[in-house]
Amino acid sequence: MKNILKFIVTVGCFLALTCGPVLASDGKAAKPSPDEAIAMLKAGNERFVTGKAIQPHTDVARLALAGKENQGDHAYATVITCSDARVPVEILFDAGIMDIFVIRVAGNVLDVDEIGSVEYGLAHVNTPVFVVLGHTQCGAVTAVTKAVQGHGHPLERNIPPLVDNIIPAVKKAIEDNPDAHGADVIPHAIEENIWRGIEDLFMASPASRNLVNAGKTKVVGAIYDVSNGKINWLPEARTIEILKKVEANPKRAMEAMAE
Repeated sequence: MKNILKFIVTVGCFLALTCGPVLASDGKAAKPSPDEAIAMLKAGNERFVTGKAIQPHTDVARLALAGKENQGDHAYATVITCSDARVPVEILFDAGIMDIFVIRVAGNVLDVDEIGSVEYGLAHVNTPVFVVLGHTQCGAVTAVTKAVQGHGHPLERNIPPLVDNIIPAVKKAIEDNPDAHGADVIPHAIEENIWRGIEDLFMASPASRNLVNAGKTKVVGAIYDVSNGKINWLPEARTIEILKKVEANPKRAMEAMAE
């Protein structure tokens, strides 16, 4: 039964990408559910990894459509990832123009600018899923890990405040993995940095929390392996645990809208 359901979802995702979106009663494109959007991302990565990419929505017809239609009628995911050149977002998800609302910053950190961009992706582009996508061999996490371990090097003045969000993630990775030393800490820190980013988002963004609590979107973590193209999807249950933790924190932001 599970294989049959997986086949149905895969076929549905393929048709959605190749035949265009299903239209809602108001004539606008109907967005997939959060689970359907995640399935589309997973199916796209599977095609990419297995050499079966279809490179959808990359032709002149799609360009013409982008020139006259709103991205909010098409994009099915918001993704934040690192600026690293080894992480080509649309390619690794086998997606095209107007499919993914992408935010890129060194270390895929979530600070004011990035969180504002996520809010725009979820509340205005109306994407049903937000992915915090870390990656193996992340230079930002590696640099911070070395610095925390006492092996840092001089940095240009604007870099330390950019990556300071990663410091708590590295410290927790060290604390939770006492047998890991030196470079062995880095993979743990890369994952912990994803969870830290999700917590930073929920702490600062009531709008994001509200959308998740209402079931309108899902927030998930994942790690992209730059050596083979595969994405390791992290447990969704951890996101819910973080959300519950934040909802109990009196320091969380409460006003969803700007004054």
